[in-house]
Amino acid sequence: MKQAKIGFIGAGNMAGAIIGGITGSGIMECSQVGVFDTNASVMESYQSRGFVVFDSVEELVTGCQTVFLSVKPQIFTQVLPQVKAAMTPDKLLISIAAGMTAKYIKTAIGFDCKLILAMPNTPMLVGFGASILSHQPPVTDEEFDFAVQLFASAGVAEVIPPDKMNEIIPVSGSSPAFVYEFARVIVKKAEEKGFDPQQANRLFCHTLIGAAQMMLQSDKSHEELIRMVCSPGGTTLKAMEALERCGFEQAISTAFDDCIQRAYELQELGK
Repeated sequence: MKQAKIGFIGAGNMAGAIIGGITGSGIMECSQVGVFDTNASVMESYQSRGFVVFDSVEELVTGCQTVFLSVKPQIFTQVLPQVKAAMTPDKLLISIAAGMTAKYIKTAIGFDCKLILAMPNTPMLVGFGASILSHQPPVTDEEFDFAVQLFASAGVAEVIPPDKMNEIIPVSGSSPAFVYEFARVIVKKAEEKGFDPQQANRLFCHTLIGAAQMMLQSDKSHEELIRMVCSPGGTTLKAMEALERCGFEQAISTAFDDCIQRAYELQELGK
């Protein structure tokens, strides 16, 4: 029988980021990680790199002690009955699907299974992930610490109450896309002004990194940091006035709220 220490049902971008973080950091070998995906080419790729490839959801759950539910929320209705067929009280499930509640998953499994809700993000793939986890019975402290260690192997992992998992999505789960969109516009404008886009991208990315470090290391508020860049009557202040005039804060606020609302909609669809 095939066996692995942890297994992933679904091997898309998010699962790939977690797997890359876990194996890239050395916390686990490829041979200790199992995958199942309906995409044959994805399975072939993982097998060629030394991962354990399972032939079905049931086989993976049977062969792994810790199982990641890493399919899209819309697929849960198809996958959970297959998980149920092989799930036992000693196994640990980790769900990374937005909007899927513990109550919904446990009801589908048919008993009060060990379950951790988690919200990682794709920068985990390059060692700078920001993951959120929630702890609830009957998961033991040891099992929860193991899960935190997996996510923290390639970034930071924070713990929040289970009832706040939807509200945290725009903070770290979806926000990389916001940053990429910001970068896309800046680089596009730089290219229009005659700059090499790769050079502009490098400069902007390092600016993002530096700005992030200043927020992490400084005791100054966001408003104080903004004022440090904005000289009276200067170019940055003029730009900030344009952002205010064009509704920058309102756009971000609306995106934040719509992101959370969609999580609850997905939650309702899963019921």
